[in-house]
Amino acid sequence: MARILIAEDDPRIASFLVKGLAANGWQTVHVTDGEQAEQYGATDDFNLLILDIGLPVRSGLEVLRALRTRGRRLPVLILTGRARAHDVVDCLDAGADDYMTKPFRFEELLARVRARLRDVGSDEPRVLAAGPVRLDLWTRQVTVHGRDVTLTGREYALLETLVRHAGRVLSREQLLSHAWGYDFDPSTNLVNVYVSTLRKKLGEDVIETLRGFGYRLRTT
Repeated sequence: MARILIAEDDPRIASFLVKGLAANGWQTVHVTDGEQAEQYGATDDFNLLILDIGLPVRSGLEVLRALRTRGRRLPVLILTGRARAHDVVDCLDAGADDYMTKPFRFEELLARVRARLRDVGSDEPRVLAAGPVRLDLWTRQVTVHGRDVTLTGREYALLETLVRHAGRVLSREQLLSHAWGYDFDPSTNLVNVYVSTLRKKLGEDVIETLRGFGYRLRTT
């Protein structure tokens, strides 16, 4: 199982990342400052570093430069609220493998994490299957009862979350967090709308509603 080091000092974002990545099958370790990030990142214990630029003690950019100076080739995905072109250039020149600005969509972050882990030969599975649903994480192909189904990006993200937790009841808030990201209003009815569209494409009996609790993917 891949291990991901998360260096992020914002408690809300850090909690979102830890829970979301763990829910997708990866082990995570969270640190809150640049000194810890450099110390942990210098070991051989991790497959990926998700690194915030604005860390206390030492900035993420300083951490990245220090790791690369030591010869550490640990893949690094930068997270930052800075969207200026020269900030992107500085990070890439320092040896970052990828770059995302905040706020970010969780489905996009997952795709980038998978891409980096594939590059280092991680054992993250290619195919997820539960009940009648089969997802190919590399091609994003979806089949239900052996029938190909075309989904939008957001529909796919929601279905992937349900498949990864097949048989388990997920609240609207959990689904919103996993499929949309930490910056969405929890009072929105987006989950209801997308579950409805998924049922039309997958079949009415694939996703079950438990009133007052949430939704789950049927496994039989």
